[in-house]
Amino acid sequence: METNKEEKKSNNKILWILLLLLIGGNGTFGFLWWKEKNRADKVVIERQEVIVERDNVKSDLLRLQEEYSKLESSDKLVQAELEAKRAEIAELIIQAEKHKGDAYIISKLRKETETLRTIMKHFVVQIDSLNTFSKTVIAEKDKVSADLTAEKSVTTQLTKDKEVLQGTVNLGSILKAENPTVKGVKFKSGGKKQVETTKASRVERIKVSFVIGENKIAKKGVKPVYVRLMSPDGKEICKSADDGNMVKFNGSKGYFAAKQDINYTNEDVAVDVMCASPSGFIPGKYLIDIICDDVIVGQTSIMLK
Repeated sequence: METNKEEKKSNNKILWILLLLLIGGNGTFGFLWWKEKNRADKVVIERQEVIVERDNVKSDLLRLQEEYSKLESSDKLVQAELEAKRAEIAELIIQAEKHKGDAYIISKLRKETETLRTIMKHFVVQIDSLNTFSKTVIAEKDKVSADLTAEKSVTTQLTKDKEVLQGTVNLGSILKAENPTVKGVKFKSGGKKQVETTKASRVERIKVSFVIGENKIAKKGVKPVYVRLMSPDGKEICKSADDGNMVKFNGSKGYFAAKQDINYTNEDVAVDVMCASPSGFIPGKYLIDIICDDVIVGQTSIMLK
């Protein structure tokens, strides 16, 4: 009996021990399961948070990309830096898509995004400064250009005024052959006596007389005076048709019949010029130009019978 009681007590003790071990094991298993579940839940939450952060970073990068695309600079160095930053942002967007579950990479992308945003603010200030400077330079350039245009206008006007004045002076300095008279001449007594005639067959010379008038602004000195004689048949009378017998007048050229040098001292000078014709004179009207300083200074005519 005593032995049975002892065995029963021993068995009960073992059962309690086993029960306690079972309860302890279940408790440990339950704790470990709970712990693992919490860890898994935490991982899921953290992963979701990483994905949300990735989406936020990607959105920030896309906005940053758009903001950078609006920045332009005329400075080549600044523009090159902008292009480099745009390429960097494009690469970060690719990395954000590629590593959407990597918290470390996403955190790194967040920092780089903030750095790029800070750099962009500096770019904005720099570009504004360059634009302001550029506008100032352009305004100064426009002012200088306007001043130069005004100066050129003044210079052009002064040149025109000078040309007009010089033209007036030149016009005023043109000499005039005053009171021109013409007559046909025949020589007698061995050429000592001149007899006036209007009969073409008897005329040996056509004598042209005039006065080069007083002109205080004309240039002094020896001046050749030419007489150009046009026959009734429209031919120029000259000794020979070569360059040595040509004269310029009013922008044209022609042959002269006679030439005489005078010493002009800004006072009246009386001039007599004898014009010969190698082939003689024919009846009709002769037109006469008096030329000095390349200008026709007088005109007259004579009718021979």
